[in-house]
Amino acid sequence: MALNKYRTAILLLLLTVISTSGCFRYSFTGTSIPENVNTVFIPFFPDQSNSGLGDLSNRLNEALVNRFISKSRLQLANDRQSADAILEGAITQYNNKPFTVAGNNESSENRVQISVSASFKYKSDKQALWDKSFSGYANYDPNDNPIEGENNAAADAMDMIANNMFNDAVGSW
Repeated sequence: MALNKYRTAILLLLLTVISTSGCFRYSFTGTSIPENVNTVFIPFFPDQSNSGLGDLSNRLNEALVNRFISKSRLQLANDRQSADAILEGAITQYNNKPFTVAGNNESSENRVQISVSASFKYKSDKQALWDKSFSGYANYDPNDNPIEGENNAAADAMDMIANNMFNDAVGSW
């Protein structure tokens, strides 16, 4: 008799969990997005770092848009007024410095490190859900095609930043 009551209680608990889980939409990437959030506006992040690389803003914007569109159900909004959520900021710092030094006092590995200041908010809220800095880095060999190495390291650093920003934005839901 006690076993039947136990089974009934578990069944009721499972039905309650299943019926209340419909309040949020779940995607297979592990993001949970409120029903009323359907669009995101991601303006270009100006490059205030004096990096000398002319396409950092483009790289970051493309990486962010790709993540939000491919890893969530959100659509990209064309302007701030039509968006349900807004992700904006600026590229604030760019460093390309020796990371490891070989025996002859020459750099055997350089590190590109990029910092971005960003905020994420719902259009309906007056305050940002978060407003913080993100940093990404990647290493390359300056003795083996240094220009391509720096460009590839910058792209990898931007991908790291975009992943962290996406995770923080959808993780807050």
